[in-house]
Amino acid sequence: MRLLGLHWMDALLILAYIIVVLALGQYLSRNVKGEKDFFLAGRGLGKWFQFFLNFGNMTDPSGAAVTASSVYRQGVGGVWLGMIPLFCTPYYWFMCVWFRRVRLTTIADLFEDRLGRRFLASLYALVNVLVAIVIIGFGNIVGYKTLAPIMARDAADHTPAEQRQVDDYREFDALRKLRQNTSVTLSTAQAERYDMLKGLYNKGELYPYVSYLKPVPFYIASSILVAVFIMLGGLKASAMIDALQACLIIIISIILIPFGLMRLGGFGALHAKVPKYMFDLFGGGLASEYTWYSVGAFFLMSFIGINAAHGNMGIYGAAKNEMAARVGAVSGGFSKRIMTIAWCFCGLLGVAIFGGNLSDSDQIWGMLTGRLLPAGLIGVMIIGILGGKLAHLGASSVVLSALVVRNLYEPLFPGKAERHYMIVARATVPAILTLGIGVAVYLQSAVALLKFVISLSVIWGAPVLLMFLWRRLTEAAVRVQVVVCLLFIGIVPWMVTAVPALRQSACLATMTGERLVAIHTRATESDVETGIAAREGEYINKTVRVEPVSVFFEDGIARVDPRDPASAREGVGRFNIEVFLVSLFGIDVKKFSPAGLLTTRYLVDAFLPLLLLIVISRVTKPVDSRLVERFFARMKTPVAATPEQDALEVERSHANPSRFDHMKLFRKSNWEFTKWDRRDFLGFTVCCLAVLGVLLFFKLLLMIGAY
Repeated sequence: MRLLGLHWMDALLILAYIIVVLALGQYLSRNVKGEKDFFLAGRGLGKWFQFFLNFGNMTDPSGAAVTASSVYRQGVGGVWLGMIPLFCTPYYWFMCVWFRRVRLTTIADLFEDRLGRRFLASLYALVNVLVAIVIIGFGNIVGYKTLAPIMARDAADHTPAEQRQVDDYREFDALRKLRQNTSVTLSTAQAERYDMLKGLYNKGELYPYVSYLKPVPFYIASSILVAVFIMLGGLKASAMIDALQACLIIIISIILIPFGLMRLGGFGALHAKVPKYMFDLFGGGLASEYTWYSVGAFFLMSFIGINAAHGNMGIYGAAKNEMAARVGAVSGGFSKRIMTIAWCFCGLLGVAIFGGNLSDSDQIWGMLTGRLLPAGLIGVMIIGILGGKLAHLGASSVVLSALVVRNLYEPLFPGKAERHYMIVARATVPAILTLGIGVAVYLQSAVALLKFVISLSVIWGAPVLLMFLWRRLTEAAVRVQVVVCLLFIGIVPWMVTAVPALRQSACLATMTGERLVAIHTRATESDVETGIAAREGEYINKTVRVEPVSVFFEDGIARVDPRDPASAREGVGRFNIEVFLVSLFGIDVKKFSPAGLLTTRYLVDAFLPLLLLIVISRVTKPVDSRLVERFFARMKTPVAATPEQDALEVERSHANPSRFDHMKLFRKSNWEFTKWDRRDFLGFTVCCLAVLGVLLFFKLLLMIGAY
C-alpha cells in the first residue's frame, strides 16, 4: 500500500515523528516562565546542550542538499560552499566568549550598548529579520527539492501537460549533452530549440518528474509544525530537539554512501565513473567557481560575516559558562565539517549514478534517496530532513522573535507587562515563517540564494568585529557603512533585476565566451557510447566544450518569452553589481572564469565595509569614552560560576574600568588585542591541529580506490 508515493512504513514513521515532536513541545512549555527562559533558556545550557544547539544550528539538511548539489555540478571543489567555515573554527574559541561576556540578549542590543544609539539596533533587527526570512525561504526551497523526487508520481498518472513538461526536460538534457560534445554541431533548428528549453529551465519551468508533493502545501505544513513546536517551548525546546536531530542528521548524512557504493561496486568503481578532475579540491569542474583564489576570497567573507550571525548572541549567551560556550561552538563546528565530507561523497555518488542527466542539481539528494534506499529507510530520510528544518528554523525563530520584541516592538510600546511581550514573541514565530513561505515561492535557486546571504552577512559582520576589537569605531561610521553597503549589496542589485529596461540591456545581459578545454581523465560510460574510449575507466585525452555563463546576473540569461526565438534576452537572478563596478575601470570581465567572477564579487563585498568603517571613524566624533570603557570592562570580565557572583564581578569592573588593562597587548593603542592565557593557547592550538586533521582525513578518503 502506498500513500502519496510513499510506502506505508515510511508514512507511519513520519506520522509518529510529528506526534512525538508536538508532545515534546507541549511538555517543555511548562518550564517557560518568561523572556529569559524563552529567548536564552535561562542561560543554563551546559556543554552537551551547547553542542547540540550549535550542531543543529550549523548542520541542517539544507546544507547537505546544497553541498551535494554543488559537488554534483562542479566536483569536489564545490564542497567549499559548506567546508570553508572549517578555517574559522579556531576563531570560534574566542568569538563565542565575547558574545557570552557582553551578557546581552540579541546582537541588536550590542549596537545600542556599544555605540550608544538605538537607531542601529533597530536597523540591525529589521534588516536581519528580513535576511532571516530569506534564509527560511532558502530552507523551504531545499526541503521541497529534496523531498519532491522521493514522492514522484508514476508516468501512467501524468496528465498530458505534465507529460509534456517531462518530455521537454528530457529533450533539453539530450540537446545539452550533444552541445557539450565538440565532435557534434547542432543544426539551426536544434540550437533554437535548445535555447528555448534552456530559457524555460533557467526560469524554473522544467522538471524531470511530477511529484505528489506540491511546493506551497509543503511549505505551509512544515512551517506550521515548526511554529507550534517553538511557540510552546522556546530555545530550550529547540535545544532538546537538536539532541534528537543530531542522531538523525548523522544517519541521513552517511546512509546513502554504503548503498551507493554497493550499487557501483566500491570506491574503485566510483573513481572509474567520475572524471578524475572532479576529485580535485581546487577547480574540480571545468566551469568551477572554486579555485585557490576564490576559496581564499570566500574564507575572508566567511570570517567577517560569521561575527554577525543573528544566532550568535542567543546560542552562546544561553551557555552556562564560557567553557560550555567554547566546547559547544568548536565541537559543533568540527562535527558539521565531518558531515560536510559525507555530503560531498553523496554528490560524487550522484555523478557516478546519474552522470550529467540532472540539469537541476538541487534535486540530487532526493533522487539518490529514491534510487538507493529501501522502504523504511526512506521514511527515516524524510523525518531527518523535516527534523533538520525544525531544529534549524527553531533556534532561528526564537532569535528572530527576540529581535522583533526587544529591538522593534518594545521601543515602540514600552512599559508593558512581560506576559504581553511573551504573547508578541510567540506570535512573531508564525508570522516570520509565513513570510519565509512567500520568499520560497518567489525564488528558485538554492545555491544562488545562499551566496546572496553570505554577501549580506558581511555588512553587519564588519562593524561587529570592529566593535569587539577597536575602541575608535564610531556610530557615524557604522551608520554610513551599513546604509551604503545595504544599498550596494542588497537593494540596488535587485532593483536592476526588477527593471525590465535594465535587465534586458544588451550591455548587462552578456555572457562570457565559450571555451574548449582539453583534459586528461578517465573515460565514463558516455565516452564509451560516443566512441571516444574503448572501455570505461581508461585514461583518455578529450576536449570538452564549456558553456558561457552570465557575467552580471547570478542565475543566467534567458529570453523574456523562452518559447519565442525572437524574444529579447534578459538577466535572471541577482545583478552582480560588484563585477559591474570592476568593469567600469576598463577591465574586460567577459574574459573572467566563473571562479574569477565569484572572487571579484567576494573581495569587493569584504573590503568595502572595512574600508568605509576605518576611514570614516578617523574623521568623525568618537563614542562617549565612559560608554566604551564600561563595554570593554564588562567584555573582559570572565563569567562567574553563579548569576549572583557574576553580577558582583561586573559591578567591580564597572567601578574600575581599567581592572583588566594589564591584559592588553598594546596598552596605549585603541586596538583591544589581549594576551592569551594557557586555556586560550591550548584551545587555539588544538583547533588548528583539528583543522589540519580534518583536511588530511578528507584527502585520504578521496584517494581510496583512485589507483
